[in-house]
Amino acid sequence: MLRLLRVRLPWLIVTLFGISVLTFVLIHLVPGGPFRELEGGGRALSPEVVARIEKFYGLDKPLWEQYLIYIGHAIRGDFGRSLLDNESVLVLLMQGLPVSAQLGAMAVVVAILIGIPLGVFAAVYRNSWIDHLATGISILGITVPSFVLGFVLIIVFALWLDWLPVAGWSGWPYKVMPVIALSMEPIALFARYTRASLQDVLNQLYVIVAKSKGLAPGIILLRHALKNALIPVVTVLGLVIPHLIVGSFLIETVFAVPGTGRFFVTSISRRDYPVVMGITMLFAAIVALANLLADMLYAWLDPRIQYE
Repeated sequence: MLRLLRVRLPWLIVTLFGISVLTFVLIHLVPGGPFRELEGGGRALSPEVVARIEKFYGLDKPLWEQYLIYIGHAIRGDFGRSLLDNESVLVLLMQGLPVSAQLGAMAVVVAILIGIPLGVFAAVYRNSWIDHLATGISILGITVPSFVLGFVLIIVFALWLDWLPVAGWSGWPYKVMPVIALSMEPIALFARYTRASLQDVLNQLYVIVAKSKGLAPGIILLRHALKNALIPVVTVLGLVIPHLIVGSFLIETVFAVPGTGRFFVTSISRRDYPVVMGITMLFAAIVALANLLADMLYAWLDPRIQYE
């Protein structure tokens, strides 16, 4: 494990540096600017006023110089202030991150608790109604976008049945639909990969030998088959984290969840460069750490896996 950390951590830093450069360049290449579409007194700001504001914030400097100034402050933990709200980016992140983290964590837990057992039952009872149900859920979860499912849930459970509130995050009734909408695709992925992997493992020679020795099916499944079958599922877990990050932005918008996603969506449309950079770098770090955690889980599940 320590060797893996020594090898991967430098590459993690290089990856984050590359993402910061690419994001910084791309958001500044988007036409328009944070102040060009503002209105003052019912009239658009004049080019002279815009030029003075951009000079005040250092946006008139060459792009490479702006980046060096930004990355120098970011390394010290200063991600700047919103160009339009004059609010600290770090404060904005701390306001929305707990809600986004809670939404994502709940979606992951629900996906694991439902998806993996569903895949196990589908593999054990192959070609049964459970297998067909798991296949149907997988197709539904993969093909239907999370935000579309969110609108369907609102129409059915909030408008037609009046069982759940439409938007907000103040109690568990408000969390049911966002969590379901966000976790549907991970449930489908976990079920699909668990089923395929476990079916392959159950046909391995060591499982057949265990059966010939008269071991109970439950012992064979839990002690011998399931641990090896979960190795591909760990790969899916590393892929699910980015999905939850991108999907949570849309889900938070659909259900008016006060998370980080609302800042990200509005900051892109408003060209609020520091906010876009701060949120992008935060979630890039989360994705990189999630992939590192997935690799560490590989080594724990199968000690034969070696990392050079």
